[in-house]
Amino acid sequence: MRLLIALLLIALPYRVWAEACPDEARTQVSTLAEQIRLWDDSYHRLGQSPVHDELYDQARQRLAHWRECFAPTSAAPGNPLASSRGTVPHPIAHTGLEKLPNEQAAGAWLGTRQDVWIQPKVDGVAVTLVYRQGRLKQVVSRGDGVLGQDWSASARKIPGIVQQLPEPIDLVLQGELYWRLNDHVQSAQGGRNARSKVSGLLNRKHLSDTDAAGIGLFVWAWPEGPTAFSERLATLARWGFTDSQRYSHPVQNITEAAHWRTYWYNHPLPFASDGVVLHQASRAPAERWRASAPYWAVAWKYPASKALALVRKVRFKIGRTGRITPILELEPVRLDDRQISRVSAGSLKRWQALDIRPGDQVSISLAGQVIPRLDQVILRNATRLDLAVPDPRDFHALSCWQLDPGCEDQLLARLTWLSGNQGLALPYLGRETWNALIQAGLIAGFLDWLTLDAAELANIDGFGDQSRARLLDSLASARQRPFAQWLKAMGVPPAARNNLKGDWQALAARDTQAWLAIDGIGPGRAAQLSAFFRDPQVQALAETLHVAGIDGF
Repeated sequence: MRLLIALLLIALPYRVWAEACPDEARTQVSTLAEQIRLWDDSYHRLGQSPVHDELYDQARQRLAHWRECFAPTSAAPGNPLASSRGTVPHPIAHTGLEKLPNEQAAGAWLGTRQDVWIQPKVDGVAVTLVYRQGRLKQVVSRGDGVLGQDWSASARKIPGIVQQLPEPIDLVLQGELYWRLNDHVQSAQGGRNARSKVSGLLNRKHLSDTDAAGIGLFVWAWPEGPTAFSERLATLARWGFTDSQRYSHPVQNITEAAHWRTYWYNHPLPFASDGVVLHQASRAPAERWRASAPYWAVAWKYPASKALALVRKVRFKIGRTGRITPILELEPVRLDDRQISRVSAGSLKRWQALDIRPGDQVSISLAGQVIPRLDQVILRNATRLDLAVPDPRDFHALSCWQLDPGCEDQLLARLTWLSGNQGLALPYLGRETWNALIQAGLIAGFLDWLTLDAAELANIDGFGDQSRARLLDSLASARQRPFAQWLKAMGVPPAARNNLKGDWQALAARDTQAWLAIDGIGPGRAAQLSAFFRDPQVQALAETLHVAGIDGF
């Protein structure tokens, strides 16, 4: 009871961080349940992994949570192993594993137990091995934990499975058949579909000698073996099951367990693994094992590299040059101990290809362990909401010098660029300050700020005397910036510095052919430079700067 209370308390922050009951729960719970059923069938019956394990786990958690939202009317949870049920009974049931949500839960579990050992959670396919008089008689796939498929014919061809024990005993073992990998680092290389490869090979009618040699065995349970865990490992190693002893270590606390989890995650192993398993040496008698999670073993998976995120809103951000970037506003999710609430869809073209709408569920990861990245659409909302999508023909490098309808983002981006280090490098003046000036109605055009005074700034909430003085000084300093810096601030198309000699009139007099005649400027850049200097709105800005006495104009 103490352990149960501790686990509930530890899980509470996770649930608080998790989504509440969203509107999508009522309309999508059946769709999500059906998708998970299809994944289960593909994974357990066909040996295929259509979705990453982490996303699958999160989908099941979300389904359970959504069903809690509508407990009186929701259907009972499906059995993920239902479609993998075979015809051959296991002499002893496969128990499965509960997955602990975090380090705190693992520490609480360890705190109530003694004589605990840790092993990598090998990413393979679970089997039962039956020996009679020391000889391998039968190998049964996990199936639903009670009934599986007979894989004996293929198993007899696998060198990694001991065919004849050195002692003539009857024996039942449970373990994982895995695909051999050389110096596999899980944190860098992921699962590499190793499990699916093994499952696919064993489901074939014929297993070649070459493929058989690529399969190894990790024994993780000897249900009727000695009480002492160390004795089990030593005996298994003497019989030829060496992986079990090599990759098992006693742990006394969460610090030691976390060490091995981190070590195996970041160091080479001969197999893919998706976490660690904590085993208590003491367990129930074999005849009491059931196809459900036991009390004596739990899984603690590696840090999630992917998150299943629910899209709440699709927003279109328009940048300084008119580039349209779809931004997905997400129900906050946790990834690598970070809370992620938005992700870019990249380009408008990519968003259109993915056709992401509110209510869709997407996979996200971290690029370089820092930047949220959209990977793919996992589940679509059956209701496809219409969105106001900006027309890319309306936004380009010469649009939105004024606060015209739909131009808020691009004008703000232009002003942010102007005051940034790549422009005029104006201190105390960033995106938030520009936005405050726009919202206060003081700026409706790219150069409106040139004439701002203290009286106008006094009407902005949140600006104290010191803030107003610093801002006015910063704006005034812009008048002393050199012409070349002003060109960059206005967003002139990139060109070699020596190609922009002369004043505004000289540069504006060049046509496309004149720009093209300059070394280092190709046809595309020449057309951009000519269009910039000859654009009526840009020429109007140059005239404003001329009147303001800015050097070069």
